[in-house]
Amino acid sequence: METDEFAIGVIADLLEERTGQKLTSNRRWRIGTALAGLFRQHGITSIEQLVVQLTQPGQAALAQEVIEALLNNETYFFRDRAMFDHLNMRVLPGLQEQRMASRKISIWSVGCSTGQEALSLAMLFAESKARWADWTIDILGTDVSSSVIDKARMGRYTHFEVQRGLGVSQMLSFFEETAQGWQARDNLLRLIRFERHNLLDIPPNPGEFDIILCRNVLLYFDAETRERAFAQLSRAMAPDALLMLGAGETVVGHTGEFIPCSDNSGFYRAAGKGEKGRFQPSALAG
Repeated sequence: METDEFAIGVIADLLEERTGQKLTSNRRWRIGTALAGLFRQHGITSIEQLVVQLTQPGQAALAQEVIEALLNNETYFFRDRAMFDHLNMRVLPGLQEQRMASRKISIWSVGCSTGQEALSLAMLFAESKARWADWTIDILGTDVSSSVIDKARMGRYTHFEVQRGLGVSQMLSFFEETAQGWQARDNLLRLIRFERHNLLDIPPNPGEFDIILCRNVLLYFDAETRERAFAQLSRAMAPDALLMLGAGETVVGHTGEFIPCSDNSGFYRAAGKGEKGRFQPSALAG
């Protein structure tokens, strides 16, 4: 049993070192299940054997496979629909008023997994095509996992995946059914860039993002790592930008980098960047 616990600890440490995610004791039970496919593929029979193999030279690829197998890539289209409705009806119209000079909006989907969140954002703009006709819309989706980014770039989903969060009209409008699955149409994919990125690293395009979605990512960090992540998110944001967290997440009691946005429930703004010039929610939705 001691050997088992030691081996599990090595795997947990590897995940934390590479991604910042802490595999707490109440989540360690899933290691065996998560690695079952990798064991079969490589002919490995135990976690102890895996740990020994990882210590050998030239095992970087195997280490990456282990990390990717342990990551939780749960996602679906328009997850927490009420938040997307608020984003669409209040936040985006208000932001549009503030960005009339540049006519450009940049959004970062952090921990985008297989791309459904970024594609949901793209649909909001595609459904209001006339409003955004002469605007530059730049949506960046990032994830620490290379395999999910590769899938996100393809924009192809099973019937089960595509129907999670989408109605029939959206499925038919924005996806084409093919022999390989439901393929996202080019008008959506053109709005999005997908890149591999670790949230704890220097953010892409510091100071330029108008909206950041970082949902159900920080749940897996300990307090110190979470604070580092909040600092990088703040660094990435324009002075009047907003941050959207997951439904069960908050900045309150976790960081001094952000404060709740009084006029956009469920959104946060970077502390210390000032109130002056920050965009207001549109009055269109009342």
